[in-house]
Amino acid sequence: MKFKGRNKVSPEFSMSSMTDIVFLLLIFFMLTSNAPNALDMILPKAKGKSTNTQNVSISIKKDATFYVNNKLVPLSNVERELITLLSNNENPTVLLRAEEGVPIEKAVAVMDIANRNRFKVILAVRPK
Repeated sequence: MKFKGRNKVSPEFSMSSMTDIVFLLLIFFMLTSNAPNALDMILPKAKGKSTNTQNVSISIKKDATFYVNNKLVPLSNVERELITLLSNNENPTVLLRAEEGVPIEKAVAVMDIANRNRFKVILAVRPK
């Protein structure tokens, strides 16, 4: 005599509960991760004119030379030069002009200096 058991185990595996757990973990880590602090930059539109007036302009050439108000300054002295030029301004603003092809590290170095000293940065763009 053969008796059939009532509790038959199904070999199929439902992935719906596993996907729910994965999505919940994804949302949890997205909400709890620390987002990097972005630099406060004002990017002017390529069309039209900017209403902000800059106090100091920094130009970076392809050969990694820095010019503060058309005066050649080494990167190590850029921060000191900016502090002396912008010390009396209520809203210190820096216009950053980076030539096409300049490594991004050079522009980020200037933005980091401005962020450390709480200067606003305007990135100059070429109009279309």
